[in-house]
Amino acid sequence: MAEHHEAGRKPRETVLTVEHLKKRIGKKWIVQDVSFEIKEGEIFGFLGPNGAGKTTTIRMLVDLIRPTEGSVRVCGFEVSQEPERALACVGSIVENPEVYTYLTGWENLEQFARMMRGVDAARIAEVVEMVGLDERIHDKVKTYSLGMRQRLGIAQALLGRPKLLILDEPTNGLDPKGIKELRQFIRSLAEEGMAVFVSSHLLSEIQLLCDRVAIISRGRVLATGTVSELIEGSSNYVVWELDPRPQGEELLKRAGVTMVEKAGDVLDDAIIAGTSSKALVTQMQSEDIPELLSNLVDAGVKVGSVHKINPTLEQLFLEMTDGETIE
Repeated sequence: MAEHHEAGRKPRETVLTVEHLKKRIGKKWIVQDVSFEIKEGEIFGFLGPNGAGKTTTIRMLVDLIRPTEGSVRVCGFEVSQEPERALACVGSIVENPEVYTYLTGWENLEQFARMMRGVDAARIAEVVEMVGLDERIHDKVKTYSLGMRQRLGIAQALLGRPKLLILDEPTNGLDPKGIKELRQFIRSLAEEGMAVFVSSHLLSEIQLLCDRVAIISRGRVLATGTVSELIEGSSNYVVWELDPRPQGEELLKRAGVTMVEKAGDVLDDAIIAGTSSKALVTQMQSEDIPELLSNLVDAGVKVGSVHKINPTLEQLFLEMTDGETIE
């Protein structure tokens, strides 16, 4: 993952600060307590299942609905008190980007540019090039693929030179090639200093794309950190291939190692597919491996292999949410 910590570089400014955000609709708390901040040049993932409160939170970030409690500051401006100044720093695609399909891509961007100060034809051409729509921008939008419409939506969001780009489920409906291209494009924006907020229920996307992530469930943020920090702070699984297995298993149990009876509950299918059916899956601290190896060899147990498995974000999410699923 790119961490963007370069020697001698000035500290990055905080672009978005969310503090104790809450939203009640009727008697139900949709968002119960959400806090995080995003710095310039950072891709921040907002991860949770459908219905976790992600879109409600995003609507509060862009002043589409008012919070019941809490605050949102963009570039130092409080959204509830100075919405115009705060939102001048924001470009966003919340749900599906609204476009006029009977107009060309260029004509669509012209429509949005009229509502903004300082956005001329040169700026439209600049964002068209940024999103890679140069060759098709004068074609009617009804001829565009879903990926092209998504890029047109991002071009629209970038017209006003935002400091913060908010993307709600940006990969919905895209094919693998489109997802990869979008990921590369978002990374290039961050490398130029833009803060990017990405909400998703696709764990693999967040893991591949984001510098930091907040995990949200039932309207609360359960954890915030870099992907590696969150994974390292969770359960460690170690897979052993031992011969004779019964003797090796007994020795590990005597040493206090926890056996995992159902490997499918904790390991990815891809990992299980590459693991021998005779392998032992254990839950333990990886620093204990060298001593256990020595004990096994001394006891005459052959060690075919031993390897530590880092849990995926999906396993981490299931641990944190007591098995709540992501669709």
